[in-house]
Amino acid sequence: MKSFNYHAPKDVKDATKLASSSSAFLAGGMTTIPSMKLGLASYKDVIDIKNIKKLSGIKVSGKTVTIGATTKHVEVATSKDVKKAIPALAKLAGNIGDAQVRNRGTIGGSISNNDPSACYPSACMALNAIIHTNKRKIDAEKFFTGMFETALKSGELVEAVEFQIPEKADYQKHPNPASRYAIVGVFVAKHKKDVNVAITGAKSCVYIDKELSKKLSSNFSVSAIEGTDVKSSGMNSDMHASAEYRANLVSLYAKKAVEAC
Repeated sequence: MKSFNYHAPKDVKDATKLASSSSAFLAGGMTTIPSMKLGLASYKDVIDIKNIKKLSGIKVSGKTVTIGATTKHVEVATSKDVKKAIPALAKLAGNIGDAQVRNRGTIGGSISNNDPSACYPSACMALNAIIHTNKRKIDAEKFFTGMFETALKSGELVEAVEFQIPEKADYQKHPNPASRYAIVGVFVAKHKKDVNVAITGAKSCVYIDKELSKKLSSNFSVSAIEGTDVKSSGMNSDMHASAEYRANLVSLYAKKAVEAC
């Protein structure tokens, strides 16, 4: 691992002052540290933000759940407030990776990295999340722009994620047996006016399946999506699952999520 300058600022303002195109924000380090060790990434400055109090915590209002960027997965999974407001979100967090990852990894790091197989991006999309940064608010549908890419600009830091509380929701995933990443993950959320079916793991970036969402918005039942032909075009294909298999998993887990609701 190449040498770098380590910083531990006390607040967001100081953290962003230190940021440049050759620096990295560090919270849990679940992606950054392994990448640096393997020589896949190198930075001039590493800015440790895990002790900035403003960036941690969970707040529930009448219509939303807001989670600070450095809040760990285990904190979301065990939060009584999250379990009451959005049980599916607590369920998702409780099944990320292994115990070590859940006790170190953070929601801000997960969505900022935007791994194609990460779980949290699907929750953001399905729950109409708003990503709060130090500069602006970004709708989830505009935040995730491509494989490992987001709308974040240089020096911009995620401060919190605000989720809309749905009427019903559930998350189902087919995990990789080793990493526990989602080979396919499906987050179904029923809101007052419509239904969102967000898919992770299947393609290069999280997305909303418009056909499944439309059918469930008209009739929220398994029968409404029975026989729906989920296209495999554009889906990932690797040693773990072919594109066709992933398409079948999308259909299967969408039904499971509706049943669980």
